[in-house]
Amino acid sequence: MTELNPRGDPRLLSPLALAFLGDGVYELLAREYLLAQGNAPAGRLHACTVELVSANAQAAAYQRIAPLLTPEEEAVFRRGRNANSTKCPKHTDPAVYRRATGVEALFGWLYLAGRTERANQLFAAILASREEPEGKETDEREE
Repeated sequence: MTELNPRGDPRLLSPLALAFLGDGVYELLAREYLLAQGNAPAGRLHACTVELVSANAQAAAYQRIAPLLTPEEEAVFRRGRNANSTKCPKHTDPAVYRRATGVEALFGWLYLAGRTERANQLFAAILASREEPEGKETDEREE
């Protein structure tokens, strides 16, 4: 296997290269999560994976984890978000696509930096916030 980054410093890679890898890391985390939920037909697993890894879902994921990010992680996200990507899917808002690219860059950077436990923590926070019932914050404030 070829060494991905001979210098060992993922900060030396372009943000789009980090996003390229992070896309796969994020999808793998989504697939592992779905399989942990129980056996299901492959078509259903695929549909659920697509729902978790779409640009809209990743952009929403950033909103959930933003308060948890360290300054270093936030800087990696911003590099990915601000990267000049020439392609944006037709039916995706460019701002949403840029945030999703930032999330992918962050997950790629965490993986290459050997911070897989941190990637797992952030992904768990994303999932936990997705599973909270609607209006939970409102109910707590009313008490």
